[in-house]
Amino acid sequence: MSLRSRAAGAALALAVPFALAAVPADATPVLDPDPFVWTDLTQTYTATTDYQYEPFAVTDGYARTDSCDKDTQNGKGGAGYHYVKIGGLGSLDPAEPAGLLYETDAGGGRALVAVEWIVPAGGDSTVPTLFGQRFQGPTTVPGVTGAVYTLRAWIWKDNPSGLFAPWNPTVTCP
Repeated sequence: MSLRSRAAGAALALAVPFALAAVPADATPVLDPDPFVWTDLTQTYTATTDYQYEPFAVTDGYARTDSCDKDTQNGKGGAGYHYVKIGGLGSLDPAEPAGLLYETDAGGGRALVAVEWIVPAGGDSTVPTLFGQRFQGPTTVPGVTGAVYTLRAWIWKDNPSGLFAPWNPTVTCP
């Protein structure tokens, strides 16, 4: 990770708690967790800052999928293009999400919008939790074999449905 992105991540880590202190309590969407979860997500911001430039994610082992994931049954929005790091499956480390979600930007490139933790759904029925949130699923994820539990965090693009909502109504698939 470059010195510039580490410095930006550190600055962000310091700024977020102060910025949240100035937000009125009723400005947070109903589905969002306690505002202090943003402090816990600081590690995630820092770890994924470089991936805003999509080729860095690929270089770091995230496999690109070419299908854009959207909620076709309920029309709740999209998730974007999944990039999956198979070695990260099962991780509950905030700094090591197994998935990255991108959407097509105005220039035709890919813009990072969210991160995703992906845990294989095995024989035991325990649904994982992270940041006080229960994972969704079991479901399927492009690029991953078998059923999985997922938790998405929309840290790079605002989601009117909530920080940990499975779909973002502002993400569209071209």
